[in-house]
Amino acid sequence: MDVQEATAACPDAFAELASPACIQDPYPFMRWLREHDPVHRAASGLFLLSRHADIYWALKATGDAFRGPAPGELARYFFPRAATSLSLNLLASTLAMKDPPTHTRLRRLISRDFTMRQIDNLRPSIARIVAARLDGMAPALERGEAVDLHREFALALPMLVFGELFGMPPDDILGLVTGISAILEGLSPHASDPQLAAGDAASARVQAYFGDLIQRKRTDSRHDIVSMLVGAHDDDAEMLSDAELISMLWGMLLGGFATTAAAIGHAVLTMLAYPEQRHWLKGDAVGVKAFVEEALRYDAPAMFSSIPRIAQRDIELGGVVIPKNADVRVLIAAGNRDPDAFADPDRFDPVRFYGTSPGMSIDGKIMLTFGHGIHFCLGAQLARVQLAESLPRIQARFPTLALAEQPTREPSAFLRTFRALPVRLHGQEG
Repeated sequence: MDVQEATAACPDAFAELASPACIQDPYPFMRWLREHDPVHRAASGLFLLSRHADIYWALKATGDAFRGPAPGELARYFFPRAATSLSLNLLASTLAMKDPPTHTRLRRLISRDFTMRQIDNLRPSIARIVAARLDGMAPALERGEAVDLHREFALALPMLVFGELFGMPPDDILGLVTGISAILEGLSPHASDPQLAAGDAASARVQAYFGDLIQRKRTDSRHDIVSMLVGAHDDDAEMLSDAELISMLWGMLLGGFATTAAAIGHAVLTMLAYPEQRHWLKGDAVGVKAFVEEALRYDAPAMFSSIPRIAQRDIELGGVVIPKNADVRVLIAAGNRDPDAFADPDRFDPVRFYGTSPGMSIDGKIMLTFGHGIHFCLGAQLARVQLAESLPRIQARFPTLALAEQPTREPSAFLRTFRALPVRLHGQEG
């Protein structure tokens, strides 16, 4: 059955994206959707946008044409158990759920410390962590054994980097991230009661830990982001409350860890699939940056926006009327492969981003992986730095790295990530 026949048999795009075929390769279906049903109304009533121009406009119009759900709406329409679930209440209080002016205040308060300079200051620590993880993988690879790069590197790196960023000991961050999968499963609208309970238990541990960490940073301030966020700002009467800061740290951990691990895995997979493009990783920082940007465009870790965006009025796109109060999501990965934005979009070509500003192609088109507008991802620079510090070192240390077998993917329609990414050194098979 071809893509069109499959879509006719299953008209709900969200259901189709969760199918085994789309888990392996979602792009043929996304192409069909973009060309034949770009403003898609799913069986649940959600609308899904798949053209780059529509997605870009919708992201830019958030806060104007679109708003986040009010707390009562979150429980009534999207997550019925939000009234009793800790995880869902924490989700409702994150920055991504807020609208101006509350969003403006919170974003300003965190952005004053979560700066590009602060992230760039982490580069030596990130380089040290990368080198240590590669050292740990080297003996097995050199013996001809297969190593799971997802577990040993892609998951480990952002975990340890978050520990550095937050000023947490490695054992502490390890204890927290083991519960992330449970929290993400519990946040699904289709989660079972046991899954939600497990997610809430994990969120309670994260909440308690961050509450204690905030108090410790007040008495023992260091050069980490949590110390800066809880520290006094003499020139600013506004401060983040402890509850606001905890939900923000919870959201940053949840939103940045798994997506960065997926981005690293996909970038390495792309490097292995296109060896003729590895020369970009052997040159200067501009070339590395171009490779990283194209890798982020080519395989975005988050397929679509998970946060509800509510239409403030009737909106017409492509001849389809999206009614007021409808929930609208954007299919980020489809927009990144739109030929109206990126010529020959299924071809991996770092030239698109050579010498440009981050996220912008040489044709002036915006890569959508980190969003756009008021909800542009706060962790974008951190993810970029981790990729830029990792890929050249992997190439230099293991120039004959190759897949040992096909990767195993997580069965998630939202986060395109791995269960295992086995690699070995070519020519040294055991």
